[in-house]
Amino acid sequence: MTEPLVRVPKTRRRYFTGVVVSDKMDKTVVVVSQRRTLHPVYKKYVMVSKRMKAHDANNLASIGDTVRLVESRPISKDKCWRVVEILQSGEDR
Repeated sequence: MTEPLVRVPKTRRRYFTGVVVSDKMDKTVVVVSQRRTLHPVYKKYVMVSKRMKAHDANNLASIGDTVRLVESRPISKDKCWRVVEILQSGEDR
């Protein structure tokens, strides 16, 4: 008896939420994502930030906006993230 083929789901894509700090490039925004981690030696919480460039096809995001990014194929040398949605406008903050 043969077993039915089991389809393996695509790899799970990573998501990040961050704040846009630069929109000066065409179709590209720079997003900062911050998190708190425990320092291994001093046992204090420190803020660790990560800057990443993301593809914004319609140039909708502006400085101060909170956006959600999804991992994608490499778009350029530095870009492998896409802007999925704008969660909160910078003017509303």
